[in-house]
Amino acid sequence: MQHFDLLVIGAGSGGVRASRIAASLGAKVAVAEERYLGGTCVNVGCVPKKLFVYASHFSDLFSQSRGYGWALSDPQLSWKTLRENKDREIERLNGVYGRLLDNAGVTLLEGHATLLGSKRVMVGDEEVSAERIIIAVGGWPFVPEFPGREHVIDSNDVFYLDELPEEIVIVGGGYIAAEFAGIFNGLGVKTHLVYRRELFLRGFDREIREFMVEQMRAKGVVLHFNADVTSVSVDAAGVRNVTLDNGQQLSAGQVMYATGRRPLLDNLGLESTNVRLTDKGTIDVDDKFETHESGVYAIGDVVGRAELTPVALAEGMALARNLFGEVGQAVNYDLIPTAVFTQPNIATVGLSEEDARERYEQVAVYQSSFKPMQLSLTDSDERCIIKVIVDVASDQVVGCHMAGPEAGEIIQGLAVAMTAGATKADFDRTIGIHPTLAEEFVTLRQAVR
Repeated sequence: MQHFDLLVIGAGSGGVRASRIAASLGAKVAVAEERYLGGTCVNVGCVPKKLFVYASHFSDLFSQSRGYGWALSDPQLSWKTLRENKDREIERLNGVYGRLLDNAGVTLLEGHATLLGSKRVMVGDEEVSAERIIIAVGGWPFVPEFPGREHVIDSNDVFYLDELPEEIVIVGGGYIAAEFAGIFNGLGVKTHLVYRRELFLRGFDREIREFMVEQMRAKGVVLHFNADVTSVSVDAAGVRNVTLDNGQQLSAGQVMYATGRRPLLDNLGLESTNVRLTDKGTIDVDDKFETHESGVYAIGDVVGRAELTPVALAEGMALARNLFGEVGQAVNYDLIPTAVFTQPNIATVGLSEEDARERYEQVAVYQSSFKPMQLSLTDSDERCIIKVIVDVASDQVVGCHMAGPEAGEIIQGLAVAMTAGATKADFDRTIGIHPTLAEEFVTLRQAVR
């Protein structure tokens, strides 16, 4: 039986980072993986999604180029080419992850891992043991039960469609649903987004959410709020007929569900350990990521603290260092910058206006909405919005929000400033780069509220 100092179950972002750090600190490490290297992010998440987002932007760019003197013939999308090129890039990244593990001296065990106890794991047909085990298995799309469930696809399946539908119904109100609504709409597909609540993107600043309703509708996305699917049927021509609980009927070539994800705990063997789950179905861990089974830890989406790739990386790095010699590492969840790659992009760091008003006695809101300069020679009506939230008592900037071109790139820099404790006075004395959209964040002088 092979014995390791550390066995990581799952070769996603967090698992690979934890294994490499542990190996660099002298531990004998193995990673067990039954599917693909790189996890959700590389294979059916951030990376291929962002490639599709890039592709979907070209329809706007072709249209806008006319205002700058370009005359283009009728551009045509080849879905087959896009998909094949995406697949090729993902295969390349799988190889990169494999080499990272190999170069770090980490043993890759291919197969499904099942816990047999605190220090024993069955990987495929081989039993191995380890002093410490990290569960980093990530999540999997959740699709509720309803009549016709077998006729829909989820946010994994969407990356492997053989054909691009002429019309699609997307169900969900989170960032995955909103992003794919923008992707398909940008690729020329008539797109419906169905969400059971009054407003999508719960958890983000409400004003940003309301702004995105206007922008998405202006781009042609059909939004159905306060509605849910009761059934889906397929006719002889292969068309999906969707019935909503408000009595409305929709017809489309595909129906995609983006209604959340759940921890991928199937056949993991948790019942043979003292590992416990929370009420939300995530693995219960303490502030050092240890479960109720001594020596068994969990990180990433499976613990559900913040289901983002950089957070899984930070958790994996902190845990590995704490376990193998660099104690005292911790993950700060207070200022996590987040982007939603809709059209236009959304990015945020810190508190929403609503949360800031609950936390602080007096809040000042600095805000501006305008047409981006790059669209000034076009007939586009797209606008952007920026917000800076300030705690009046300390002058500390506690939230920055934006919906507009390259929002993620801009907010990333502001996240550095906020992490360093920037005040509104620091923003005000910063010289902007002109002419840029980003300079607006350092030229806001008058609070609107």
